[in-house]
Amino acid sequence: MVCNLCPRRCNAARTPAEGAGYCGMGTDPVVARAARHDWEEPCISGTQGSGTVFFCGCTLGCVFCQNASISQGGRKGISLTPEALAELFRRVEGLGVHNVNLVSPTHFAPAVLQALQIYKPSIPVVWNSSGYESPEMIAMAEGLVDVYLPDFKYAKASTAGELAGAPDYFPVALSAIRAMREQTGAPVYNEQGILLRGTLVRHLVLPMRVDETIAILQTIARELPSGTPVSLMRQYTPMNGVTAKGMDRRLTAREYARARDAFFDLALDGYLQEKEAATCAYTPAFMDEESTRLLAGLAKAPFARA
Repeated sequence: MVCNLCPRRCNAARTPAEGAGYCGMGTDPVVARAARHDWEEPCISGTQGSGTVFFCGCTLGCVFCQNASISQGGRKGISLTPEALAELFRRVEGLGVHNVNLVSPTHFAPAVLQALQIYKPSIPVVWNSSGYESPEMIAMAEGLVDVYLPDFKYAKASTAGELAGAPDYFPVALSAIRAMREQTGAPVYNEQGILLRGTLVRHLVLPMRVDETIAILQTIARELPSGTPVSLMRQYTPMNGVTAKGMDRRLTAREYARARDAFFDLALDGYLQEKEAATCAYTPAFMDEESTRLLAGLAKAPFARA
């Protein structure tokens, strides 16, 4: 295929196994982790965990990404057909988790959505992405995705260009997040407070860039319906030898306090992250024992439709 799936519109050739586009991946999904995950927001992980499926490759490629070993050229994973991916969804659901949480699925969207057509879990399906999406892709997912969990990362074109090579990030992400919120409507929770349907917007506060955080929070308050939940994250940890100004350190207490105060001043709903989250300990383990067990026998295996 010639791929223009994400906003980069590479017009690049992709075969099932290889790809010349920005994401560097073929069209067959490559999964690096499938496991229960307890460290998402309370309405996602709850008490039973979130059933995460981490995909290799990424359409954004932030220089500080904690998952860089798989998101930026790494193929530490198992290549699956849509049918095998559907079976993986069934296995993850069998863990007794609150949802099936698809992490960085955008560049594999056609195959992922085909897998969901083959087997749609009875628990919510979460689309966990960088926010760098096209409205067309969001439209394709209608009826198959229950919860969107987008990042809203950068306000300035210069910052997005420096840290992700995507100076158009802000308008693109805002358009995508609007489409997500319009599709899902107001958040719906069960009696345990687990999000069953809706859009939860994440923002990671970055060192020396709190003014951008405030601009993004103001945009959310102005552009999205009241009651849209927001997760204000303080887990930034220097990784990958990043050299951009200020990015070689964690947030200061004063920086996060400014961001937190803006969150409260704007009367946003959602979550504030504790400072203990700023550690490498929360970086997922890829192809760990649980992932290996769940992926056993699925590599390029043919499966019948359910």
